Amino acid sequence: MTPLLKSWWPLALLLVLCAAPYSALPLPGLLDGPLGSPGSLQLLALCLLYGGLATGYDLLLGRTGLLSFGHALYFATGLYTADLAMLELHLPFAAAALFGVACSVALALLLGSVSLRVTGIGFSMVTLAFAQAGAILVQRNPGGLTGGEEGRSAPAERLPDALVGIQHTANLYWIALGYLVLVLAVVHWTVASPTGRIWAGIRENERRVEVLGLRPYGFKLVAFTVSGALAGAGGVVYLLLTGGATPQAASSDATLALLVMVVLGGSGTRWGPLLGGVLYTWAAHRLGDLANSASVAELPAVLRVPLSQPLFLLGTLFVAVVYLLPGGLARLPARLRAGRTARSAAAPVTAVPEGAA
Repeated sequence: MTPLLKSWWPLALLLVLCAAPYSALPLPGLLDGPLGSPGSLQLLALCLLYGGLATGYDLLLGRTGLLSFGHALYFATGLYTADLAMLELHLPFAAAALFGVACSVALALLLGSVSLRVTGIGFSMVTLAFAQAGAILVQRNPGGLTGGEEGRSAPAERLPDALVGIQHTANLYWIALGYLVLVLAVVHWTVASPTGRIWAGIRENERRVEVLGLRPYGFKLVAFTVSGALAGAGGVVYLLLTGGATPQAASSDATLALLVMVVLGGSGTRWGPLLGGVLYTWAAHRLGDLANSASVAELPAVLRVPLSQPLFLLGTLFVAVVYLLPGGLARLPARLRAGRTARSAAAPVTAVPEGAA
């Protein structure tokens, strides 16, 4: 790839994504309808949203070396508090969205200050405990606020008219795309900053950072809070895309899905988590359709039973990628280049006879 193409391809891709709602290009096998149809845009918007969520989560896992099992808690906080701010406090959407993100920031700052007192597997277990407590709270439906297993729908009268109705799916798609661009910009800026370089040092050797006279705790708390804020903003976007808040958003399975997305795409890389989030979300929806299709139903039971389970198909795909592509999809081009270089170096050199012209 030439330096010019390497510098400008993200902008070109962004322009293509911006123009997607105006396209009627059919993509059989990838999407159910034309590219610009409401169903296709809804799926693409979810792919972009989870690509942004995985990128924000990798700020902890891949950039700072913190394995958190409670990241979905901050996503659910932004989702539920924004919804409740409209339902119970009767705030307009813009104010409710800011309130939801602010609550995610405050909760991430509070729980992060406690969780980061321990390291390693202890940190992971503490974040998991907080996430489980949040999931139980949502399921118990205190005061009828969360809606329990049914969740709560977003009040259409509080949402802008341009974001309500199937005819405005393109607007929701652009919001999801804007969220992804925001996350990429924040992650790129923070990673390139002096704080980001200290995060890299903490990931490689936290003890060495301490020897240099720096206190890793504060830098890890910054990463934890920024990542939680990005997750909370994603919860607000999810509220718009789905039209409500459901308890699945607060479950530990949601964080595990983010972990799979990051590993699938390539942890610690610039584009890997985005690629993994998009691919995982698309595969989850498409494999679900395949599992419920008539072609699978007609297979013998020994094949029909496993193939009718989308999680089995996703798990098989994940295991195959981990074994065949260590480092994730983002490192595949580098591995291919290294393989070509190794083959070229190992190629026999034809001897030139003496006296040949």
